[in-house]
Amino acid sequence: MELSERLSLISRYLPEETVFADIGSDHAYLPVSFCLEHPKTRAIAGEVNQGPFNSAQKVIEQYGMEERVTVRLGDGLEVLQKDEVSEVVIAGMGGPLIASILENGKEKLSGVHRLLLQPNVHSVVVRGWLEENGFFLVEEEIIEENGHIYEVLIADRYAEETLYSDENKETELWLGPLLMKRKNSSFIKKWERQLDNNRRIQRQLEQSSTPQMRKKQEIEKEIDILKEVLYSENS
Repeated sequence: MELSERLSLISRYLPEETVFADIGSDHAYLPVSFCLEHPKTRAIAGEVNQGPFNSAQKVIEQYGMEERVTVRLGDGLEVLQKDEVSEVVIAGMGGPLIASILENGKEKLSGVHRLLLQPNVHSVVVRGWLEENGFFLVEEEIIEENGHIYEVLIADRYAEETLYSDENKETELWLGPLLMKRKNSSFIKKWERQLDNNRRIQRQLEQSSTPQMRKKQEIEKEIDILKEVLYSENS
């Protein structure tokens, strides 16, 4: 089974022998593929709606993985028992929804060592939740696939040190402490788009007959930060 580049990237951060959960599993492609490659791994696929649940079940049966991949119907982390899995994958959702799933199922995370999260938008919300709830961001990547840019965040229960700096933490939560250091082509493309969008909003605000000083200041601050991160050799 060939995974998308996005799911393949996530799978590289799973241990080879483990029990993990994939919440919102999209046909159970990731659990089935990973378990096919790693015979000592088992997985739970969680789906909140009957249609995706049925699709996941068909894929599991198609590849003969009924003994090692289980699909469960339920909302978020409620499909799990406490201390049942060591890793949790939540991919392909908005950042606020991922943070909400984690928050609502917090009691199910006590035995979880690693979170593998792929927010489609608003990654800052996910980084903020991790920071406030005892998970350390240990790795992050950004890739482009089929015209979409994805961020993948890896967070562990334990880490030797934080990736955030005291003086620049707000910006690092927004853009990603590792991503803004590495500044690969996908990162630059994503945030140059945002910079162009902010400049367009700035022009509209300047031409508006209704003063919106607070919004204008917020946009100008973001523009200054993005210019500094994208184009300064020291950032």
